[in-house]
Amino acid sequence: MMAMRHKSSAQTISTSATNLARPVLALIALGTLALIAPGCMSDQMDATNKLVQQQQEQLEHQQQELEALQSNQNQNYTPGAATPAHGGCDKELEGIATKRGGERFAAGDFNKALGYYQDALMACPNDDQGEVNVARTYEALGNKVEAINYYRKAADTDSDTNSATVSDAQDEAKAALLRLQASRMP
Repeated sequence: MMAMRHKSSAQTISTSATNLARPVLALIALGTLALIAPGCMSDQMDATNKLVQQQQEQLEHQQQELEALQSNQNQNYTPGAATPAHGGCDKELEGIATKRGGERFAAGDFNKALGYYQDALMACPNDDQGEVNVARTYEALGNKVEAINYYRKAADTDSDTNSATVSDAQDEAKAALLRLQASRMP
């Protein structure tokens, strides 16, 4: 009987130990999870932060590219792309187009020069120097009729505006008309 009592006590102790072990094991498991979870969450947060940082860098880079494009938008157009000024004059576009036209003219690329000069004239209609530039380019291309038409526009500007002063462009236009003997042409 003593053996039985001993067995029964051992069984009770074993059952009690098992019953105590379950909550202890559960606490250990929770503790381990509590230690591991923040580590995993920290890794996930680090990865997310790194991704956000990369995206911010890409946005900043794209913003810089956009700003560069906007600052150069008038410098990177092609001839013939200008739109007429609505009742005014776009001096910036005129200056850029005139400069590019001069470069192309000096390089002997008269067709491109003409396109740039026409853009300049479109940006600032009735500009004496713009008309002379277009006329000179037509003359260089061998189109005397168009050259004379533009030289006449430039030369006659003072009568259109009732201006008492004669610009250098008007003087140049009048000299070109004499040189081309325009009085004999229609």
